[in-house]
Amino acid sequence: MSQRAEMRSVRVDGARIAYVDLGDPAAEPVVLLHGYPANHRAWRHQIPALAEHHRVLALDWLGWGVSERPTDLRFDYDTEVARLRRVLDALGIGDGNLFGHDYGGFLALGFAQRHPERVRRLAILNSRAHRTFVPAWYAVFSLVGLLGRSPLANAFAKVLPVAGINYAALRKPVRDGVFDRETLDDYLGWMRDPEGARWVLHYFSQYRVPARADLAAGLGGIPCPTAIVWGTGDDYLRTTIAEELAAGIPRAELTLIPGGGHFVMEKAPDEVLTALRRLLARERTGAQVSGSE
Repeated sequence: MSQRAEMRSVRVDGARIAYVDLGDPAAEPVVLLHGYPANHRAWRHQIPALAEHHRVLALDWLGWGVSERPTDLRFDYDTEVARLRRVLDALGIGDGNLFGHDYGGFLALGFAQRHPERVRRLAILNSRAHRTFVPAWYAVFSLVGLLGRSPLANAFAKVLPVAGINYAALRKPVRDGVFDRETLDDYLGWMRDPEGARWVLHYFSQYRVPARADLAAGLGGIPCPTAIVWGTGDDYLRTTIAEELAAGIPRAELTLIPGGGHFVMEKAPDEVLTALRRLLARERTGAQVSGSE
């Protein structure tokens, strides 16, 4: 299409958050949250099409992409969900559509529970959501958290090949053509710097891996139309998470994409776009509409 994405930035909590802003500024907003260890480009296949009828804001979440990586801020879950509210405030978005993949879906779920009046429609794609990872990756992320909380974390950041570990972990999707090496470099290249590695450890020092009973208990309180879009064959997350989300959220619709894998927006872009367009065509309830005005 003829529109060209524009990279902008906004300051929240004293740090710069970068984002792409595409589409009619007066149109209904769609906010896209990426997962680990990506940035806004994870949505590159969907952004132009979604922007035909909506204002699309695709964030580089704080710490990722070209956003700043402060180590003097907190990144625990409650702080991150509250930060999302402050980001939307700074962007002038009172309420909008919130779509999140992986870590972005984790944040979006908590935000929709805590601020239902601000979410017109919700999409969660291959995310730990209210649960957690398969045992092998549960152990990996737990170990990185322990390293981040160690008094020797700064020393670890100088000697641990944080970028190399992530590159190695993502060889399979590159080999399978899910994304190319240039995209992977865009996701991970900043981790080669010791300061980048230090931020990764800082982030994981406050990240908690266990399942969230509070999020599970709150599924029934989400009033908005919701899409659960899930690539099966995810190496990190079981499909039962998607099935529980769809069963627990009253207005949820489940779309399973056979073989879509964890990076579903990149491996099955057309199927994901179809599911998101179907969600955007759904009407909000009268209570939602009156509550947001």
